[in-house]
Amino acid sequence: MTSARFGLLLDVDGPVASPVTRSVSPAVIGHLVSLASAGWPVVFNTGRSDDFIRKQVMEPMIAAGLPSGVQLHAICEKGGVWFSFNGSGPGDVSVDEDLALPDSYAAAIRELVARKYTGHMFFDETKRSMVSVEQNVDVANADYLAEQKEFDADALALMSEFDMGVCRLDHHAPNSDDSVDYRIDPTIISTDIEALGVGKDLGARRALALLEANGTAVPRTWRTVGDSRTDYAMADELHALGYDVAHVDVRPADGVPAKPYPVLTAGERIHDDAGEAFLRRWTQMAAGEASDDSSVV
Repeated sequence: MTSARFGLLLDVDGPVASPVTRSVSPAVIGHLVSLASAGWPVVFNTGRSDDFIRKQVMEPMIAAGLPSGVQLHAICEKGGVWFSFNGSGPGDVSVDEDLALPDSYAAAIRELVARKYTGHMFFDETKRSMVSVEQNVDVANADYLAEQKEFDADALALMSEFDMGVCRLDHHAPNSDDSVDYRIDPTIISTDIEALGVGKDLGARRALALLEANGTAVPRTWRTVGDSRTDYAMADELHALGYDVAHVDVRPADGVPAKPYPVLTAGERIHDDAGEAFLRRWTQMAAGEASDDSSVV
């Protein structure tokens, strides 16, 4: 085996799971099993729930032969929820109650979706700390995105009824902005309503803490992978902490920002096709069949 060993911090929707089918391909599952089995730390850093990770990632990995002694970690709901798993199944789920939205607000959003938006989206019943709605699979994305704007405005207006402080419809609101208590973060297939403290940077810190608590040697070199501008916060955080990091952007058409670390793309490939290309390359590196990941073509 080559001496190359990266830590992998992976967003799930886009790089790992198809944003169209919301499932993970057998090829991606196979690469994840190979990399984890080869000793590469693999951590998922996602807005998805622990239920989604168990069903769409963990269970297929176990079915594909993930050994019982190989552990992976999942940071869910952008740092509000986390758990670990191996070939024998999942461990206990942890929830940061300080980052959980009020149950009364979640109930109001559930009622709003049932009353007005069921034709385009559904309320995610699996979330433990944030409140999320998601595009129905049988709805065209352009139709959903048009309806999403109205839903987001309704969700923001509802916040004033629940004494939730200062709220913002702005997925670029920084965690350092103390004037904001909650934010509404629209993505291409969903809207997350979340406490300000959550984010992919929090997920990166939780990832390091989980590896250390598990006794895993934390590598100095990392690859973070995402499909949105907010996913760069993973690499930003690791870079600020002194790690050698490069970020893989699987949807660069949104614009690649200037960063003090390398940003990698997969040519014309996007979403989980791009994610699979990089995972395949890293699997080749783990097997000593490739020396770097500067090109996946």
